[in-house]
Amino acid sequence: MLLSIALGGALGAIGRYLVMSGVGRWLSDFTPIATLSVNVLGSFILGALIEVLALTWSPGREMQAFMVVGVLGSFTTFSAFSMDVIFLLERGDMAGAASYVVVSVVASVVALFLGMYLFRQVLA
Repeated sequence: MLLSIALGGALGAIGRYLVMSGVGRWLSDFTPIATLSVNVLGSFILGALIEVLALTWSPGREMQAFMVVGVLGSFTTFSAFSMDVIFLLERGDMAGAASYVVVSVVASVVALFLGMYLFRQVLA
């Protein structure tokens, strides 16, 4: 199982790099569009994969972990976030979904800022 995830992770990381590099060359060296591109693409692929797995294909657990946790997990963690939001919405928990979106985005941005700030203080 771990080997399947690791192999998928390597492929997903390479895919993320290639897509982000391509978008970066096309638009500019640094743009949120590159990150947005892999996040939206990864979410789309996960949505399609969920439906294929539910309706027509039933691979083993190792293959599922390879694709979902490995490939898509390293291509984008945003796909898992998006899936969690959809699960909350499908349960009818609109407030929970909205709260999860806001808290996830705000907490992640604040955590990144705090990590940068603290390590700047320690290393400066």
